[in-house]
Amino acid sequence: MAHRLLIGLAGLMGAAGVALAAASAHGADASRLASASAMLLFHATAILAVIGLLTRGLLHGGIGLVAAVGFVIGAALFAGDLTLRQYAGHSLFPMAAPTGGTVMIASWLAVTLAAVVAKPNP
Repeated sequence: MAHRLLIGLAGLMGAAGVALAAASAHGADASRLASASAMLLFHATAILAVIGLLTRGLLHGGIGLVAAVGFVIGAALFAGDLTLRQYAGHSLFPMAAPTGGTVMIASWLAVTLAAVVAKPNP
């Protein structure tokens, strides 16, 4: 069930990333949205990769799921903050984008750890 939910969230993140890319390309002075778009698109793909690796037993299950959830939370904080700054003129909360970036970095390190401690398939 968690895998399907994360796949669905990755799909929503991808759609939001494409929408922000279009807004960045066509909007006047919307260049800040390009990095938000990239973070959403890249980490949506990362979630799908983690789920694929989990189902093949190449990542430790619990740590891999934590990493995938971290990608969702981190990208949402980062992209949400940049989008609010662009359209509303204020931040999501102080240090939201750096917090999101830190969560994404920690999630990538969790993927590394999940690969190291995974039990090999026979």
